[in-house]
Amino acid sequence: MTAPLRPGHSLVMTAFVRLLALCSLGLLSCACAVNPATGDQDFVLMSEEDEITMGRKAHPDVVRQFGRYDDDVLAGYVQRVGEQLASKSHRSDLIYRFTVLDTDQVNAFALPGGYIYVTRGLLAYLNSEAELAAVLGHEIGHVTARHSVRQLSMAQATGLGFGIGSIFVPELRTRAAQDVFNVLSAAFIRGYGRENELEADRLGAQYLARSNFDPQAMINVIGVLKDQEEFEIQLAKEENREPRVYHGVFSTHPDNDRRLQEVVATAGKPQGDGAGVVDRDAYFDVVDGLVFGDSEKDGIRRGRHFYHKELGIALSFPDGWRIRNQPSQVFSHPTTNDAFIRMTVEDIDKRISPEEFMKSRLNLDKLSEDYPIMPNELNGYSAVAKVKTPFGVRPVRFNVIYIKDKAYIVGSAAKNDELQRIYEDVFTETVESFHRLKKKEYTLAEALTLRVIEADENTTISGLAKKSGIQHHPADQLRLLNQFFPVGEPEVGQKLKIVE
Repeated sequence: MTAPLRPGHSLVMTAFVRLLALCSLGLLSCACAVNPATGDQDFVLMSEEDEITMGRKAHPDVVRQFGRYDDDVLAGYVQRVGEQLASKSHRSDLIYRFTVLDTDQVNAFALPGGYIYVTRGLLAYLNSEAELAAVLGHEIGHVTARHSVRQLSMAQATGLGFGIGSIFVPELRTRAAQDVFNVLSAAFIRGYGRENELEADRLGAQYLARSNFDPQAMINVIGVLKDQEEFEIQLAKEENREPRVYHGVFSTHPDNDRRLQEVVATAGKPQGDGAGVVDRDAYFDVVDGLVFGDSEKDGIRRGRHFYHKELGIALSFPDGWRIRNQPSQVFSHPTTNDAFIRMTVEDIDKRISPEEFMKSRLNLDKLSEDYPIMPNELNGYSAVAKVKTPFGVRPVRFNVIYIKDKAYIVGSAAKNDELQRIYEDVFTETVESFHRLKKKEYTLAEALTLRVIEADENTTISGLAKKSGIQHHPADQLRLLNQFFPVGEPEVGQKLKIVE
């Protein structure tokens, strides 16, 4: 949770609304153009200049939404590898910008015009420079083949209008985006689609070979993503939620995907000296120390506890509840999904009481069951108001707690009145646990990081898992990080990533 953002606010969607305005005003030209990557005639509704303008306008909003990962060495490394590939691409005249985003989501995506993003969450699971090149080459392939431009043009031609936001960056779709832009057809909601993804794989593999990387790295990366997808599906079942997957177009493991194998085989052999660069050592050097999981700017989850060093606060959620840490909120719910606790934070701009803050800033009216609260000697106010929730319009218990110039809003609700009574005690306990971060808790508010070690004869995944800072499924996570999933053990002398 980063302070202060209004709940549900999406800077990325702001960028897409601007782009929609360009289209609506008729500022984009309609033409049939030769696709620079395939040589085919494509129906498009914008020039290359329009395409670049779109990416340039959306880029700052994407960076504000997710944050740029603060590591100049890593950023420079990713930019260098990306530029090496882009110089061998079908649109080498574009200036490509490669950005590492500060989020644990496993993802990479491209905006029109050469703006390409990879998350630190995905970087954690790669194991060589060639695999990084494969990720970047795939996204460069989306740019050179103008996939987003072609889908946008098709959407406009078929009258989908507000689908623009999701078409530009299918990997970035959120529930909020789908609510706003729900006129999209199911074909667009599922991403670029199998054919376009295969085309990006083919082009990416070509750029790998031309840059003297091993094209087989494309197969390796898709295997990493397929393993990640399978693990995410397993977690989603445990947590009774929808899985959050990279592309959603993998029907089988790449080792068994004949079309993918054929596509990569067309790339040819690496050009230049050597049999194709892999370079695990260079990659391990730059990811040693990479933040893993929650970042300190958003706060750290440890079991049922939440710590935020910058804000100087901590609280505890009910036992067994899932905690989702998002830039604008911390959201907790039981596995039954029949209740929730949600915390947000806003600046206090005027010297008003917590009660008045509820009424004037949160725009809550008809408060009931209201009274002052003082969790751990902090000034606050609690009241019930009926508002829209995931369960419909329901009574929500709002708690506003002041610390310095910040107001922390903790809201809780259940699916029905009976459940509200059942959960009342744990709702109250969560609010009462809210406190200023104690000196002994500051280390708990520090992020976990990747560390690189060398395996010896006694190194096992289960042994590393017992000492790992990973709290949930540590053995599975370590296997994913080191590409042993679902089974396998390291060899003596092999470099490994652990989490501390």
